[in-house]
Amino acid sequence: MIDWRVAIASLTLSNPVLVAAGTFGYGLEFARAVRLERLGALITKTLTRTPQQGNPPPRLVETPGGMLNAVGLQNIGLDAFLQERLPALRACRVPIIVSILGEPIEDTTAMAQRLDRAEGVAAIELNLSCPNVQERSGLGERGSGQLPTAQNPEPRAKWMVAQDPATTAEVMQAVRQQTRKPLIAKLSPDVTDLVPIARAAVRGGADALSIGNTFVGMSLDPVRRASRLGTLTGGLSGPAIRPLAVYRVWYTAQSVNVPIIGVGGIVRAEDALEFFLAGASAVAIGTANFADPRAPLRVVQGLERYLRTHHVESLNELRGAINHPSAL
Repeated sequence: MIDWRVAIASLTLSNPVLVAAGTFGYGLEFARAVRLERLGALITKTLTRTPQQGNPPPRLVETPGGMLNAVGLQNIGLDAFLQERLPALRACRVPIIVSILGEPIEDTTAMAQRLDRAEGVAAIELNLSCPNVQERSGLGERGSGQLPTAQNPEPRAKWMVAQDPATTAEVMQAVRQQTRKPLIAKLSPDVTDLVPIARAAVRGGADALSIGNTFVGMSLDPVRRASRLGTLTGGLSGPAIRPLAVYRVWYTAQSVNVPIIGVGGIVRAEDALEFFLAGASAVAIGTANFADPRAPLRVVQGLERYLRTHHVESLNELRGAINHPSAL
């Protein structure tokens, strides 16, 4: 019997295949097409404290080997999710991981506190790395490690929490104080060196790391001399970024001792296996869901075939098992 369970603090997943935030709605939208109970876990669309409309259209642009998105965290808000979506999700027999982002910091801690009491929420993902929110406030000056409050929200900055170790640690610590549930820090791959930020997230209380999010990119129309998106920039995802994401998982896994969820361009089981060999404990399927909502189940089935064919009894046999002198 194959043992491919994954433990994230007190949460044990039956298998290592998840769906990434922002690519699977709130989960219920796909319930008719996908046997949700076959997933290791479902990560919801990132929620904010109040409803958000997101960015102006167009929000998606196809690129070679992927796509740019500038959705901008459109969501129904935490209250509506808890009242309208979570009760139905509880019946789906799949662990529900709720992704959240709050600005200012009081919003984040308040959401974590409410989710800590919410029945049916298995874990919380703290989105520290969304690149599609313009003029982000409540994040502090880059490199200052200081968090603005509701009373003092300035300065405003176009950057991510997960670009600064000090701010990452401070946000994680603030959220950790509000919940006993497993906490996953979603980090940005779009940094010079992930290790200091990953260590800061763990130091702040992260039980696992999600590596990573999209890379900031642009697509310009030469005829109009304008962006093909409603915003100037967007987040690049899809198979084009997979080699970059695999490397970042491998590089970071050498320096932290918490589970890593590998994200970036996974379409097939072979793609997921790359992340496991690089050191990931689980993977999350993202952009592939837009093309085929059944992609996560195909990855699960493909992994099952691989494990049986190669007589692998435990996922631990694969994790970080790169057969190369420089990787040992």
